[in-house]
Amino acid sequence: MNNSNFNWKTRKVLVTGGTSFIGSTLTDKLVELGTSVRVVDDLSSGKIENLEGFFTSGREIEFLKADLREPGVARRAVDGIDTVFHLAGDHGGRGYVDLHQAGPASNLLLDGIVFWEAMKAGVEKIVFASSGCVYPNSLQSNPKKELYLTEELVKPPHDADNMYGWAKLMGEETLRAYYGEHGIKTASCRYFTVYGPRGKEDHAVIAMIARAFIKQDPFEVWGNGQQVRNWTYVDDIVKGTILMAEKVDDGSALNLGTMERIKVIEAVKMILKETGHRAKIKLLKDMPTGPMNRVADNSLAKKLLGWEPEVKFADGIKKTIDWYFKTKKKSEVKKYFERSLTER
Repeated sequence: MNNSNFNWKTRKVLVTGGTSFIGSTLTDKLVELGTSVRVVDDLSSGKIENLEGFFTSGREIEFLKADLREPGVARRAVDGIDTVFHLAGDHGGRGYVDLHQAGPASNLLLDGIVFWEAMKAGVEKIVFASSGCVYPNSLQSNPKKELYLTEELVKPPHDADNMYGWAKLMGEETLRAYYGEHGIKTASCRYFTVYGPRGKEDHAVIAMIARAFIKQDPFEVWGNGQQVRNWTYVDDIVKGTILMAEKVDDGSALNLGTMERIKVIEAVKMILKETGHRAKIKLLKDMPTGPMNRVADNSLAKKLLGWEPEVKFADGIKKTIDWYFKTKKKSEVKKYFERSLTER
């Protein structure tokens, strides 16, 4: 572990997937720290509008619109870079992760190319956006059990969550091997159910807010509503990710997530109350739900990073609802909402 003080002002940083929800929020923070930032994104999921503040404020970033899976792109992207934050990937919410396997399978190629080219280019550090999807499905089936997933539970025999989870697991293992055999500094951040401004409707919290926004009645909920999650506010995730870059070098993977245990049905009721939307709740028990009990233990991140989430779910929900209601148009959301639940 490395506890030296970082001077971000002297570093050249690459953020892959930097127009995405999390990626653009991370880019904002890095620029605020005085870092020189290059973003590469193919805009297949992210939005260039998430970075438009940079293009109008005079705070410069370098933007490369390209697909990292294409020949030569990753080599160009990592040239002259000190630290890579690798967030790019074929991903989506529960509907996408359960119903699409070929897209997330391409992350095996994507991650491999980025890591290989970064190492060859002499990049000092790679920070990887991993996921709670690496944890064994078999451990997460009973919502009545007070379960907190600790990092060492990811071990053979592995039982990751769909192809998306397997690809994230292989990314973590690759970075451990690169540190052990090549000495390149690496770290993996296991994100747990991130939400907040710039989030998309393919993830549960934003989907719930969207349903209230368009006045859906009956208000549809996937599964029986008893699924337990620990939704984590994006600003907390970004802070943890930057601390990983500063303090973890040895390929370790750490949980970044709250330890608030919240049932889906509880989140639904909070959002209905906060938005003032009165509707009958309709449970769609045949829709994808994912694990019934997924909550992080964040004690290792507290110990090694001095990090813990600052935003409680009740407060983060209010901030996210305010953003959504101020920036969205009902007519537009109604057009794409249903399709967005299972697509990228």
